Amino acid sequence: MNLTFSADEIRDLFIAWLALGFAFTLLLEPRLRTILFGQFGGLSLGGVVQTLVVSLLTVGVGFLLHELAHKVVAVRFGQLAAFRADYRMLGFAIVGALVGFLFAAPGAVVHRGRITLKENGLIALAGPVTNILLAVVFLVPFAAGLLGIVGGVVWEIAVRGLQINLLLAGFNMLPFGPLDGRKVREWSNVVYAVVAVPSILLGVAALFVL
Repeated sequence: MNLTFSADEIRDLFIAWLALGFAFTLLLEPRLRTILFGQFGGLSLGGVVQTLVVSLLTVGVGFLLHELAHKVVAVRFGQLAAFRADYRMLGFAIVGALVGFLFAAPGAVVHRGRITLKENGLIALAGPVTNILLAVVFLVPFAAGLLGIVGGVVWEIAVRGLQINLLLAGFNMLPFGPLDGRKVREWSNVVYAVVAVPSILLGVAALFVL
């Protein structure tokens, strides 16, 4: 398997990572939004930096590894694959965060070449499964936090990482439009049901419980 990255692809991944981290920081730090609109006061620079770091390590990493998983599996099946950022949607994510909501569609891995329905389904499945595995990783410090073993920024990273990755997995397994779930369902209803049902339920739980 020859996994390579062009300079343009690395640039797109890096900019998408930073833009998502910044958008999520705006969403979580409402006082930062007021400063950007010219209203100063009550904002801690250290708090903003911490939130940005947490955002980059949770939503940023969740997004990056989701897309890279698509690419790795696509290349494994002999596809020409590369991530392409959607700068219009990245801008929309930042503008949306400024007014208090976030809808992020930062780009996608584009692949071409001969492919079967099963291979296309497996490529699509790789992203949400990666987010589920990342959620398991974040579950360890989350459980430690519940037991009082860790706290502070580690606890914040654990909570956000668990929540974001469950949301990413659940949302992407919806069987609509360009989402991964539609491609998985086109290949196999059984595989779709086995992965999508728990993913979507856990995503809903992450949205309302965490």
